Amino acid sequence: MTAAQADLAGARNEFHRPAAPAIGIDTPRVEDGAAIWRIARDSEVLDLNSSYSYLLWCRDFAATSLVARGADGEPIAFVTGYLRPQRPRTLVVWQVAVDHAHRGRGLAGVLLDALTARVAGQGVDTVETTVTPDNTASDRLFTSYAERRGASLEREVLFDGGLFPEGTHQPEVLYRISPIAA
Repeated sequence: MTAAQADLAGARNEFHRPAAPAIGIDTPRVEDGAAIWRIARDSEVLDLNSSYSYLLWCRDFAATSLVARGADGEPIAFVTGYLRPQRPRTLVVWQVAVDHAHRGRGLAGVLLDALTARVAGQGVDTVETTVTPDNTASDRLFTSYAERRGASLEREVLFDGGLFPEGTHQPEVLYRISPIAA
């Protein structure tokens, strides 16, 4: 077989590979609240809110949140956020999580980029979030987000662990990323 024939055979095989499942980015609906709660619970790193709060989040903060949907239309990842009332040009990212079966594909970064592109028209130029020191995945996510944007990343302890009633909570470190040109 010549090199050209081998290239042709390889090209034919590429056309017969099954396509990766389609993933859509969408606004969360109230009906997604239970799935988002399960993804947050199964993440094993996020502070789990009540299922009721995820339903409210999908109703009241849908404009500043996104879900990734699998081929079946069900949520497989989410990012929730809100605009700070005292600083409306600041998007606070509350939680980001990806279902275990869909991790390692950059989906959290895609959601974060899509959300900030969505709110850019509202004059948002800063992203804030908090990350505990043991959450290396979130640290990598927000550090790489700042790098992709060419933005500065400032870190400072926002809430010391002693402020939390359970007494075992790690400090919540504020990450402030700015400017976030779209």
